[in-house]
Amino acid sequence: MGAWVSVLLGMDGAAAAGPAAVGLGDLPELCAAQVLLRLDPPEICRLAQVNHAFRGAAGADFVWEAKLPENYNYLMEFVGSGDEGKRRRRRAGKKEIYARLARPVPFGDGKKEFWLDKNKGMICMALSSKALVITGIDDRRYWQHMPTSESR
Repeated sequence: MGAWVSVLLGMDGAAAAGPAAVGLGDLPELCAAQVLLRLDPPEICRLAQVNHAFRGAAGADFVWEAKLPENYNYLMEFVGSGDEGKRRRRRAGKKEIYARLARPVPFGDGKKEFWLDKNKGMICMALSSKALVITGIDDRRYWQHMPTSESR
């Protein structure tokens, strides 16, 4: 083991004269943020619980902006009205934007919805059959909509 590592770990026999114990909490926040940039969002949230350096770094906008899709500003236009829209209009951090877009956002008269995959930040979309333009949809010979309790 190198001499410097031995001094840091207090293995040189001079415990009283050596530097104070160095731990993970002494990691600079910017270094912690660089680590978080390489993780998926759930891992960032778990690591934020480890210590104050990771917690502070996990709240940094540049960490979460890297996880958002390029068109997140456009997607936020679909998010809520009323109280939720008012909260959105205030300066929201990128972490809050990511969290909101990770929940389903209905649009197109409620026949379509999108959300961000919580693990990778990719855009997912669900389309109702009523949102599709299907040839002969009004002709009962070709198509009949039969709602069930299992479908939306």
